[in-house]
Amino acid sequence: MISKIYKIIPLFFFMSIYQLTAQKTVRYDLTITDTLVNYTGKNKKAFAVNGQIPMPTLRFTEGDTAVIYIHNNLKGKTTSLHWHGILLPNQYDGVDYLTSAPIKAGETVVYKFPIIQNGTYWYHSHTGLQEQDGMYGAFIIDKKDEKITYPEHTVLVTDWTNANSNDVLRRLYFHDDWAEIQKNKIQKGVTQSYLEAIQQGHLGTKIKNEWKRMSAMDVSDVYYDQIQINGKQEDTIKVNHNKRVKLRIINGGSSSYFWVTYSGGKMQVVAADGKDVEPVTVDRFIMGNGETYDVWVEVPDDSMSYELLATTEDRTRTASLWVGNGGHKMPAERLKPLKYFEGMKMMNGMMKMNGNLDPMGMKMGMQKMDMNQVMYPEIKNNSGGHSGHGDHAMGMNMNMEGEDSKNEHSGHTMNHESMHTTTQKNTNPVTLNYSMLKSPVVTTLPEGPVKELRFELTGNMDRYVWSLNNKTISEADKIVIKKGEKVRIVLYNNTMMRHPLHLHGHFFRILNGQGEYSPLKHTLDIMPMETDTIEFEANESGDWIFHCHILYHMMSGMGRVFSYENSPQNPQLPDSAMSWKMFSMMDKMKRFSIQNEFSSGGNTGKLMLENKRWALQSEWKLAYQSDPGYEAEVRLGRYIGKMQWFMPYIGYNWNHTSSEREKNIFGQRQNRQTINDLTIGFRYLLPMLVRLDASVSPTSGQVRVKLEKEDVVVSPRLRMDLSLDDHLEFTTRMRYLLTKYISVSGYYDSEWKWGAGLQFRY
Repeated sequence: MISKIYKIIPLFFFMSIYQLTAQKTVRYDLTITDTLVNYTGKNKKAFAVNGQIPMPTLRFTEGDTAVIYIHNNLKGKTTSLHWHGILLPNQYDGVDYLTSAPIKAGETVVYKFPIIQNGTYWYHSHTGLQEQDGMYGAFIIDKKDEKITYPEHTVLVTDWTNANSNDVLRRLYFHDDWAEIQKNKIQKGVTQSYLEAIQQGHLGTKIKNEWKRMSAMDVSDVYYDQIQINGKQEDTIKVNHNKRVKLRIINGGSSSYFWVTYSGGKMQVVAADGKDVEPVTVDRFIMGNGETYDVWVEVPDDSMSYELLATTEDRTRTASLWVGNGGHKMPAERLKPLKYFEGMKMMNGMMKMNGNLDPMGMKMGMQKMDMNQVMYPEIKNNSGGHSGHGDHAMGMNMNMEGEDSKNEHSGHTMNHESMHTTTQKNTNPVTLNYSMLKSPVVTTLPEGPVKELRFELTGNMDRYVWSLNNKTISEADKIVIKKGEKVRIVLYNNTMMRHPLHLHGHFFRILNGQGEYSPLKHTLDIMPMETDTIEFEANESGDWIFHCHILYHMMSGMGRVFSYENSPQNPQLPDSAMSWKMFSMMDKMKRFSIQNEFSSGGNTGKLMLENKRWALQSEWKLAYQSDPGYEAEVRLGRYIGKMQWFMPYIGYNWNHTSSEREKNIFGQRQNRQTINDLTIGFRYLLPMLVRLDASVSPTSGQVRVKLEKEDVVVSPRLRMDLSLDDHLEFTTRMRYLLTKYISVSGYYDSEWKWGAGLQFRY
């Protein structure tokens, strides 16, 4: 009996030691405060955590228990923290009113959860637009029992705007292109004005573009004042006595995709979204918002420092990480400005008149065919044209991913020579795409019933409404799933923009042709006209959001909520009905805009209060003289259809003149000096971006018709407005944009004659 006890004591002792070491608790205290920063010469209100932007890097080891105290010291504002890519209990996921209660001002909450994974992740606020204003940080998890004998560095790439983030979103709603004018200062050419079209021999391209109701082409929504790596425009890392370094690269930007290149040779990608992949050797890759990549780079010469360069997709801003020992710097080659008219020409051939994209028989997916390549000056054999049938883009793709580049990304471990060797046959850069990613372990999901969902990514750039199957988050019901199901999602991108789609609380398999070794990710970049398929195991409980990780797209509605059947009540959200109502407010923001012109002839203006479907609009034209008098109307309408070109409305019209007006084109005469009429009508966007406004008064039978073409971009700052009504009265106005808010104008009006003024727009 005693001998048995002696045998048990050592076993108990070693088990206790194991539990103490395997279940280490790691605590962080995060204090969130208001702050004021100045990165580029302009002060801006922002959010700091522990007095810093970015937020502190949180580091754990697989098997730890995370205990995170969050202290909200903001003045009168709630906040939240979402742990991006981390598998954890639903109530700690950090989405306001969906998984977690907002953290109130003055409140401290404690998040405690086990660390059951490893890899490169990050965390950020999921409240409003706080992420844009400083609330982002790295979340690094080391592998259990792995001795780190190599240098490594975390590279958190973010975008910074000096503008008020809510105003950025408001201006996107009303398709304000002041940001494009700012971009044009650095030769971006995003306005694609008629003057630029003539100068570049693309007037026909411009006209065809507007005939199909498309405005100027861009590849990103927001102009940023600075791009940062770890909070700085330039960061450095010293590599001593070792020529290889591991970089954990995170796209923590709110709206920007980033191209990543390195002046020291090729890069070897070894992990994506925290999950290991078979090594892939590339010259460059592009990162969607929320994606992470672990890469190996080399330092060829100890006397040099080499530049890891992050460039925004629109190529307007860069940030640098210098890697090495030496004082001599080897810069990476800058990406040249995009050829926007070439991209416009391509899209003209692929856009139907109803606003849908037409792949024309091409099967695109896994980033293998980047349709934007027609705009890349660095791609060789790129004539810049497009046949209208996709063969030009296909040819470029084959040039990039043809037989001569196979060995460059075959998945074999890279040696020192291969990192510096440039393929002789193919002078184009080898670019990472999803088909190259292969998991080192089998990722096949357990057997179970399959629930297949199909989502078409839909959007309207002019009114900035982003959706799935033409429904925003608040307009769609939760998607109920059951534990044990295999949820398969087929995605088709029917918009002209890339979208990084992120699933909370799960990893999904990307079905990329690698069979049972398909890679696992939590964020998928899907390009225009692509069809991609992902699948995940339903092994959780509660509600989880699936959304576009471009912050402004999420806030405008692009997402869905997966809800597990028979889930227990979330202790943080006891009133589930009220919580869902509050969560659904995310994409219901009201949009307000006003413009007013004070001129020599009188005062004209417009006022709009809108949401994603409804619009309350008012227009007025007040002359200083009793003749021609005044006109004013107000209308309440609802936008119909995916593209929202059609808006039926009811309205009211006030009209006063001291003299009788001529008959209109329908033979009707306005025989009263003052008219107050109820109207029923519609507005419709015609080809060439001409707005038709037609209405009738139920009481008088008076018919009113008006054609308008506004904001014709003559040159980046010179704009023209045209209008013609049913009395053949017309206005031609030229405006020169002085600032974001103020323009000077000159006009000829058939009633007011010549005039000039100052216009204010908000």
